Amino acid sequence: MNAARAVRGFLVPALPPARVAWLRRVIYPFVWLDVLWIVTDPIPHGDVPPSLYRGLLVRDLLHLPVPSHDYVRWLLGVILVSSAVAATGRLPRLAGWVCAVGMLDWVSNAFAYSKVDHDHFALVVALFVLPTAGRASTREVDERTERAGWAVRMVQVGAVCIYALSAWAKMRFGGWGWANGATLIWALTRRPNGIGPWVGSHPALTHALQWIVLVAEFCSPVLLWLRGRALYAGLLFWAGFHLSTYVMLKIHFLPLVVCLLAFLPLERVRRPRRLAATPPRAGSARPRATSEVPSSAR
Repeated sequence: MNAARAVRGFLVPALPPARVAWLRRVIYPFVWLDVLWIVTDPIPHGDVPPSLYRGLLVRDLLHLPVPSHDYVRWLLGVILVSSAVAATGRLPRLAGWVCAVGMLDWVSNAFAYSKVDHDHFALVVALFVLPTAGRASTREVDERTERAGWAVRMVQVGAVCIYALSAWAKMRFGGWGWANGATLIWALTRRPNGIGPWVGSHPALTHALQWIVLVAEFCSPVLLWLRGRALYAGLLFWAGFHLSTYVMLKIHFLPLVVCLLAFLPLERVRRPRRLAATPPRAGSARPRATSEVPSSAR
């Protein structure tokens, strides 16, 4: 019983609904940025020969159609409208799940013709779990619910899985020798940006960076147990990692970075304004003015 209670407390913690509300205010507007700037391949995919399409397993299981000219444009409209509605907090379940299914269709379309970008895994998970929390307001700071906690925890788990499974993939295809290989040098050669050429000219440094990344990815699940300054330090490390990859390679992980916000106490962004004084109830004694001096003290 104690073990089951501990597992439940970890997977379904009681958290303020305000954190879910703030996540919605960030993630749903980000969907617009994602489909209009980051993942734009589905639109041209609607005009290429169907023979180039290689449906992912998830598309086959859900019987999602082969992209066509009209279909991808209607899908884009559905995603934009549903995410805009969900961002306002209205119809959180209906609009949220429509957006989630639409985005799953959108990104699996983008990846059905080439490589799969793993940074979208956490975003898709977030879109599917946020509707389960129901209505949530940024003013619900003091209240704590398990619905909000489960949604936030699943976003956190999705983000951590990206790092941990990335390390596992390196082991599957490269083994421990991956860290002493030339993967980073190869990437820096393909995308010479910023300080990348200088880093690539120092093989010992690139090996050290690869070992740091590999160990950090394997240790990333620790984020789920860290608290306070230790958690902030871990998040700061990953923020620095993503910033460095952008500076050196012009590769960003924005869908993942947005989901890392689930680890922060967003409910503290704005607390409800408290009244300085509470009006007296009917029939209660009139409060004494601050300038009034008790007769015993005269």
